[in-house]
Amino acid sequence: MAREIVLDTETTGLDPRAGHRLIEIACIEVEDLLPTGRVFHRYVNPQRIIEADAIRVHGITNERVAGEPLFSDICEELLDFLAGDPIVAHNAAFDRGFINHELGLCGWPELHEDRWIDTLALAQKRFPGMANSLDALCRRFKVSLAERTLHGALIDTRLLASVYLELRGGKERGLDLSVAAAPMVQAAAAAAASRPAREWRPRSTTAERERHAAFLADVLKDRSLWAAYDGEAQATRAA
Repeated sequence: MAREIVLDTETTGLDPRAGHRLIEIACIEVEDLLPTGRVFHRYVNPQRIIEADAIRVHGITNERVAGEPLFSDICEELLDFLAGDPIVAHNAAFDRGFINHELGLCGWPELHEDRWIDTLALAQKRFPGMANSLDALCRRFKVSLAERTLHGALIDTRLLASVYLELRGGKERGLDLSVAAAPMVQAAAAAAASRPAREWRPRSTTAERERHAAFLADVLKDRSLWAAYDGEAQATRAA
């Protein structure tokens, strides 16, 4: 099975090069595009003030993360969860920039760009010229936003997992019988092949029709509608 990790982060601001830090990270394991139930979710103490504009987006305050572990404390656990598998993110450059910045501060190597699958790029290719934010894609694919009042890494990762499934073929994959139903299809084909061919029987012969007419004449006499019909049919054939 193909294992991938759907990931999202929340941060103190927009640019790690300006000293902004990661404050929340969530990862959902998917296999063959479907969540397995395994989740990695942590809040992180950024050791700096969260900008007011960022708080308005995700609602995470300085007080909320003051007692959380540092990124260096969760780094190895995160890398173990990611393993060597592809990472799926929306606008992946943003999340990759922050995670690689944090890894660099801890002395760990960066997560190479080739590992990342950007759902924003996938959406732009599929829906050129259209709005392709996570919210817009959820509405387009009818993924419910009812539980989401503010952005958050965990809820956004759950939404993104559903969007990613749709971008890769979506629920239409459930109609594909080539995998799940293949044994049933093969068994039906084998059963059909083992049945003997049905014998072809020609239409009634002249002798059979004459015997049938004699039977009707004897049993039902000329009052029979069947006899009348049979007589008309024979006259038509004679003509």
